[in-house]
Amino acid sequence: MRATIGKSQLKTLMLPIAMVGGALFAPWMGYLTFLSPYLIFTMLFITYCKLKISDFRPNKFEATLLCVQMSMAAAAYGLTFFWNRTLAEGVFICFFIPTATAAPVITAMLGGSISRVATYSLMCNAVVAVAGPIVLAAVGEHEEMTFFQSSRLIMSQVFPLIVMPLALALALRYFVPKLHSKIAGMQQLSFYLWAVSLFIVVGSCVSFSINNWTPDSTVTMVLLALGALGACLLQFKAGRMIGGRFGDRVSGGQGLGQKNTVLAVWLSLAYLNPLASIAPAAYVAWQNSINSWQLMRHERNNRQKKR
Repeated sequence: MRATIGKSQLKTLMLPIAMVGGALFAPWMGYLTFLSPYLIFTMLFITYCKLKISDFRPNKFEATLLCVQMSMAAAAYGLTFFWNRTLAEGVFICFFIPTATAAPVITAMLGGSISRVATYSLMCNAVVAVAGPIVLAAVGEHEEMTFFQSSRLIMSQVFPLIVMPLALALALRYFVPKLHSKIAGMQQLSFYLWAVSLFIVVGSCVSFSINNWTPDSTVTMVLLALGALGACLLQFKAGRMIGGRFGDRVSGGQGLGQKNTVLAVWLSLAYLNPLASIAPAAYVAWQNSINSWQLMRHERNNRQKKR
């Protein structure tokens, strides 16, 4: 019994440990960043092995989340633009960017619907891929890329990580069912891969922040970090409220609150004031702190039910 509890407690502490470790080893993180897409691909592949093609059914749940997300992005930019344009760009991108490719992993661990979050992730990424170049051209400060160039770059970064593992999982289900069944039973592995990925992403973001710091930018960087915190809390709360109306608070919160921050940093550097990228970099810490707390609470509740 003690061994079981100890293992469960270690699992709930894994994400905070990964975040602290990433921050401590930030100077050396450049040697590991190339692993991130492979880790995310593997996590999604294992998670998607639990799904069937019939699970993907867009409905009012996904449409409501998408409308709320885009409305909040527009409101955040409009309310802060005349005060501090860099802050407006940073907070805007925290709302506008799509759901994280790894969101279904955490959703599954919290007992939510993988299919709902996966469906919303596909919808959201498609909208950002198409509308992103137009919107970012309107709010951004760089015009080096044409619409087709920027669309191709966004799609090339996002879609392979989402579509390819899904296609592989579905193909395996029909052509190699025994292997598919074995992989579907390895869901715990996704958690540990996510911890390693988090270690790398946090370290990379800390390194980026340190390298771009100047005395004159201190106030703006603090405001960007606080703005990211506000955006994170608001989206998780709004998502859970919307999800509650459809009987799935977990999926709503993760779908709207857990963001593809790696893509956000790239978009900020490509289109916006580079300093604005501090906001999505800070969002990494905020969203994973919330995820860690949710996982700890979920594990505690499960232990209490077993007693």
